[in-house]
Amino acid sequence: MKVTRWIAGLAAAIAIGAGAPAMAGTTLDGIKSRGILACGVNVGVAGFSLPDSQGVWRGMDADLCRAVAAAVLGDPNKVRFVPLTAVQRFTALQSGEIDVLIRQTTLSMTRDTTLGLRLTIANLYDGHGFMVRRDANIRDPKEMDGMTICLSPGTTNELVTTDWFRSNNIQFTPVLQERMQDNALSLQAGRCDAIGTDATQLAALRSQFSRPDDFVILPQRFSKEPYGPVVRRDDQEWFDVIRWTISALINAEELGVTSQNAEEMRRTSTNPEIRRLLGVDPLLGNALKLDTNWAYNAIRAVGNYGELFDRTIGPNTPIGLERGLNRLWTDGGLMYSWPMR
Repeated sequence: MKVTRWIAGLAAAIAIGAGAPAMAGTTLDGIKSRGILACGVNVGVAGFSLPDSQGVWRGMDADLCRAVAAAVLGDPNKVRFVPLTAVQRFTALQSGEIDVLIRQTTLSMTRDTTLGLRLTIANLYDGHGFMVRRDANIRDPKEMDGMTICLSPGTTNELVTTDWFRSNNIQFTPVLQERMQDNALSLQAGRCDAIGTDATQLAALRSQFSRPDDFVILPQRFSKEPYGPVVRRDDQEWFDVIRWTISALINAEELGVTSQNAEEMRRTSTNPEIRRLLGVDPLLGNALKLDTNWAYNAIRAVGNYGELFDRTIGPNTPIGLERGLNRLWTDGGLMYSWPMR
C-alpha cells in the first residue's frame, strides 16, 4: 500500500498551519471572556470520549477537558465538546474552532515541528496493535499475510501498519474509513479481517461488540504511541496552562491527593508541595495567571491521574486495561510530574 494519501493529508495540514494567523497570548483571555472551553474530542470511543444515554460526554479525554475547564474557569461543566475525526482534528485546531485538542493524538516529531501546533505532555502511553477474529487462529501478525485490514486515514496507525508489513515482506489490503466505529462494524460484519490501531482503542472498541469474546487483540506492539493534548504553537501562555494542568493530576497522585481528600488536605497539610499544589501557597496559580485554586479545582472535578485512569479505562471498567506503562514512575511506570515549585 502506498502512503501518498497520508502524505497528502500531512502536506495540507502543514499548509494550513503555515498560514494560520498569529494568536499569541489570546487563547486564555478568549476562554475567560466567553466563559466556555472549546475542547476537541473523538467522535466516540468508549473510555475516552463517548456520549452516554443522557448525551453527557464520558471518558478519559472528556474528563481531561473538564479538568482544564475547572482550572481555567472554576467549573468543569463549562466545556463545549467538539467531536472530530482524525482527518478533521488538526484543521479544527489550526483554524481556531477549538481551543485544545484532547483526542487520542500521538505525540510525534513531524506533528510537533510542521503543523503550526505544539504537543504539550503525554497523558497516556500506548502502542499499535491488531485485533482479529478468534476463529482465525492468528497468534502473530506475521500470520496475517493477505488479510484485509481496516484503518483510519490520517493516523500514525496507517503509516505504522504499512511500514511493518512492507519491512516483513507481507501483503495486506487496506480498507480506509474515517470513523473507527465504521472499522469496528466492518470487522464484525466480516468486511475486513483485522483492525489496526492503538491497543487502548482496540480494547475500547471490543468492549462495545455484541460478542466481544469472538475477537482477540494480539499481544504484539509495533510502535510507541504517547497520547497528549495539542494546542496552537503561537500561544506559549496557553501551552503552559495545558501542560501544567495535566501535570497537576499526576503530581496529585504522587502526593496522595484525591478528589475526596483534597479539601481536607488543603486545610490541614503542612507539606509544602501539597500546599503549593492546592493553592494555599499562591505561587503556582500566579505563575499561570490563574486562580490560586486552579489545580485544586481540577483535582476535585476529575480526581488525580490514578482515579481518572481507573474510572474510565481501568481494570474494573468494560475496557479492562491495566496501568502498565501508565503507572507512576515510583511503581515502575512512565508517569512522572515535573517539579511543581
